[in-house]
Formats: sequence, C-alpha cells, structure tokens
Amino acid sequence: MTGKLGPEALAAVLAATGADDDAIEAGPAYGEDAAAIDLTGAESTLVVAADPLSLAADAVGELAVHVACNDVAASGADPRWLTHTLFLPDDDPARLRTVAEQVDATARDLGVAVVGGHTEVLPSLERPLCSMTALGTTDRFVSTGGAEPGDRLLLTKGAGIEATAILATDFREECAEAGVSAATLDSAAAFLDEVGVVPDAAAVRDAATAMHDPTEGGLLTALVETASASETVLAVERDRVPVRPETEACCAAVGVDPLATFGSGALLAAVPPERVGEAIDALAAAGIAVGEIGEVRAADGAGGVDASDASDASDAGAVLLDGDRIDEPPRDELYPLWE
Repeated sequence: MTGKLGPEALAAVLAATGADDDAIEAGPAYGEDAAAIDLTGAESTLVVAADPLSLAADAVGELAVHVACNDVAASGADPRWLTHTLFLPDDDPARLRTVAEQVDATARDLGVAVVGGHTEVLPSLERPLCSMTALGTTDRFVSTGGAEPGDRLLLTKGAGIEATAILATDFREECAEAGVSAATLDSAAAFLDEVGVVPDAAAVRDAATAMHDPTEGGLLTALVETASASETVLAVERDRVPVRPETEACCAAVGVDPLATFGSGALLAAVPPERVGEAIDALAAAGIAVGEIGEVRAADGAGGVDASDASDASDAGAVLLDGDRIDEPPRDELYPLWE
C-alpha cells in the first residue's frame, strides 16, 4: 500500500543499524527525520537526511530538494550538500532536463551544492522518482525528541502548504470542477515557492527545544512523531492552526483535511514559554508568519493532562486535538487521488 510504514513495520529497519559508532549523536528512530554525527576534531556536527519524492509530477525536482533540505534545517543545521538519485520512467531528454533544471535552480537558491548521485531509467515507473540526501553542519543539533513539558508549539506559514501546491497543479482540473476559481488556483500553485523551511528554522532554532518538518500525513503526523520522539503529550487546538484560504478551498474541493496532508512549507517548533516572544520576533523579522497552536504536556499528567479523563489520556506519544486523542499518524489524505 502506498504511504509511510507505521512504527511496528519500521521496527526491523530501525534495528538494522550496522556497526556501533560513538560519533553518532542521533541515529535511526521513529519520528526522527535526520541523523547527527559528531565530526571528530571539528567544532560542529554533521546532520544527514534522505527523502524520495515521486508523486508530485510537475515539480518533483524542486520539491525533492526542499524536502531533504528541510529535514536538515529542522535539525538546527545549515544545509550545504546534496546527493541526487533520479529514476526516470523513460529516456525522454526533455523530462530529464526539466527535473535537472528544477534541482539546479532550487539548490542554487538555497546555497546548497549537489555533490553526486545516480540517474537511470526504470520503465516500471509511471513518473520520475527523485531521491535526495542532504547534509549540513551545526554546533547545536535540535532533535524532534527534544520537546519538554511546558513548551509552546509554534507552526510557521500554515498547514497543507505543499498539498495546496500539488492540488493546484497536478489536480487543477478536479479542483476547478469542484468550483475553485482560476485566480485561487493560480495563487495556490505559487505555494511551490514556499515549501522550503530553511529560513524558518534559521530564525527559530536558537530558541527551540525541538523542531519538525511536517511532510507526508501533514501536521497531524508531525505532532504524533514529535510526541512519540519526546515521550510527551501534545495538546493542540484546531482553530489556532493557521490555514490559508487557498488551502481551505483546494482541500475542501477534494475532501481533504488540511491538517492530514503533505505539509512541507510549515515548521513545527517547541519553544520554552519565556522564549516564545523571541522566536516570534525573529520569524517576523524574516517575514515569516507563525501561529501558536498548543502546548507540550508531561505524559504522567504533571504537565496539565488529566489522566482520569479519557479524552485527556496521558500516555506518551499521544496528541490531543481539541481534546480528542490521536495515537497513530494518519495516512495522507491525498493518496486516494493518485490511486
């Protein structure tokens, strides 16, 4: 079945880590999108993240660069290098050139060098598959699992930014038939220019205890992964989550929840309450919108979760959305459109 593997299915993969290495600060774990490797003799940490992209046909090269670099940036690092693995369904030179140009332009905009990769034709594919590995360095690794009880949850830009762009391009006809205006679709298609969170992460990383880049499964999956990685409970109010009008219109047209679909373009950050103002000011100075959507609570109830109330169950890894408990990440609601 299309989509991410769940925690149980991933267990065997996460256990297959090869040789022990004391330089690994953060390795494979559910909910963590990047590794951290201590560079012996250096004053910084190497951060590595890999992601494939295959379903967004119109802008696969652009999105692939952003998705990989976003994970590095959300770990507190500055993306510097990329390796690029590209599988194509045919040897159409125009298709190859289009993807390559997208990758080149996006990487240049981010100041990231493509240092290697692999390209081949795989006829069983229906569309290009672009897999990126991004690498960067930092002197302060910020993990998904660093969220602490009492932290406030911030979300930049809005939910469903990437999904909005995909709907307005790959599914433009379906949205138009459902009544979404051409002007709204044109505006939504321009969201492709906002799927990167490198500036977002750079603005907030000094204040954040944890950061996470919502991708497949959207904000809800990012919340479950953050809660699981940090062994906390995340309480969020839906009406405090920023959702742009274009996102509302496109998602409503195809029956998709903006909180449960591709979310690249937003950054989820946990920030101590005394530093929220600092983080918001830094984002504002960078011209980035942000909303405070909830808080981090302790799994044992000490953080404000009433374990006697079923709607506020306090098990680590739970998300409370308007008081309703979510334990498992949702399957991205955009997949049925491709299937």
